Amino acid sequence: MSTKLKGVGAALITPFHEDLSIDFNSLKSLIEYVSNEGCDYLVVNGTTGESATTTAAEKAELLAFVKANNPKGLPIVYGAGGNNTAAVIEHIKNTDFEGVDAILSVCPYYNKPPQTGLIAHFEAIADASPVPVILYDVPGRTVASLSVDSIVTLAKHENIIALKDATSSLEKAMELTNVLPKDFVLLSGDDNLVTPLISVGYQGVISVIANGFPKAFHDLTWAALNGDFEKAAALQRRFLIFDDLLYRESNPVGIKKVCEIRGLSHSRLRLPLMEASSGLEDLLKKAMKDEGFM
Repeated sequence: MSTKLKGVGAALITPFHEDLSIDFNSLKSLIEYVSNEGCDYLVVNGTTGESATTTAAEKAELLAFVKANNPKGLPIVYGAGGNNTAAVIEHIKNTDFEGVDAILSVCPYYNKPPQTGLIAHFEAIADASPVPVILYDVPGRTVASLSVDSIVTLAKHENIIALKDATSSLEKAMELTNVLPKDFVLLSGDDNLVTPLISVGYQGVISVIANGFPKAFHDLTWAALNGDFEKAAALQRRFLIFDDLLYRESNPVGIKKVCEIRGLSHSRLRLPLMEASSGLEDLLKKAMKDEGFM
């Protein structure tokens, strides 16, 4: 399983029609695009896919559609997380995991559990899940964050195999690579830190940018994984301004606008998120031009 998570996982956006129903034709085109341009696996129903505003029925439909429209047969990671442990387990029980390689489960948000609660939450999910679990630590969204000791404890569970680390802490990353088992997979959750994180032992990234620029991000990530850090760093610097802009008005506002600019899908979002402002659109276009992506 660990080899399936190496490289670039595209955290797929969910395109919408004007009435905000799911635009499956655009999603199919996007899957074909990121698959043909070098992404190594697909991530469905993550934050970038607007999982907070899709219904249970839509989540099941999205997963089924991606499984049925996966031209290269890439591994599939499915988002199944939340701040109600029992509800997450019920979600897992009601999901068809045929063709799914792992779930991505975010730290509980809003209720701010202690570390003991986080450990118990993820162990319960891992016990219930028929596929391996990737922990997702993103304190910028959840407030609660897994400590190094908690991650070490959770890594002992036979069904918890990886961590998506969006803490933006190189110090924590280095500590994790020192104390975790060598077969535990560490993945960047920050596109702007892929090169430095791989340099200390991470094995890839679950990427937002890969929706719009899959080949460039494939080349960046695999240059680093193959030890060519001069090339990886040069490619990483191309995204410096652009990566910051993607989150100015929250994710996936920026990447959806990028996909629209590139003719991949529309930039519509469901409330409470709003489409990118004209000012952000102008800045994205300028950055894409200045950094050689237009």
